[in-house]
Amino acid sequence: MPVKKTTNSAARKTAVKKTVTKKTPAKKVAARKAVPAPKSVSAQAPVKKVVAAKLPAKKAVKKAVSKKTVETSIIASVDVGFGNSLYIRGEGAGLSWEKGILLDNISPYEWAFKTSTAKGEVTFKFLINDEAWADGENLTVAAGGISVSSPVFSW
Repeated sequence: MPVKKTTNSAARKTAVKKTVTKKTPAKKVAARKAVPAPKSVSAQAPVKKVVAAKLPAKKAVKKAVSKKTVETSIIASVDVGFGNSLYIRGEGAGLSWEKGILLDNISPYEWAFKTSTAKGEVTFKFLINDEAWADGENLTVAAGGISVSSPVFSW
């Protein structure tokens, strides 16, 4: 009798080859900060009321606007000699005929007097060392104007 061969699939196992797969590292993502939800209108702090400063009367405002600082300049181009100074006397803008004011020496032959207190015309005359008067008539400049002159002195 012939022998019968039986095949049992459970008995016959095929070897399964196991392979190791490398895991790729996961990308790290920075954690996002939670943004607070906007507060509702009722949850906000109360708004402080600001009281406006009281405005001055119209007359005071007009006076402040009309008072512009106007600079009056008096310039003298003259050589007063080594060691001497040039003074100015007159009326208006704080000048006096009794005592002179020293002018600023800008360059060897240039002297200047500047003021912002002149209300009207300024009448003046130059002096060397506040003693020797310049020749000729008194000079005049309007408030806010510039006078450039070359005074002559008789020594």
